[in-house]
Amino acid sequence: MIESDHPPSCVHVLISGRVQGVGYRYNTYRQARQLEIKGWVQNLKDGRVEAWFEGEPEAIQGMLRWCQGGPLSAKVEAVTAQPAPPEGFETFKIRR
Repeated sequence: MIESDHPPSCVHVLISGRVQGVGYRYNTYRQARQLEIKGWVQNLKDGRVEAWFEGEPEAIQGMLRWCQGGPLSAKVEAVTAQPAPPEGFETFKIRR
């Protein structure tokens, strides 16, 4: 998670562990919509989940906290988040 005096309004995130085949993307979508986060989430070929979150800094931090646990059937081992320049997404989508 990102700890800073000035939390970012956009982050590029990688989640590893048992995060594919457990509804992680769908639940990320639901949580992002609830927190009014814009961006996307997708599976990677190496078994990780990748996401891009844009929104209010407090919402981003809440989303990153959620990612550390994910849905009940997931077993998250690591969440890395790097600040990024916002791209201006208007919605949150699941990429396939």
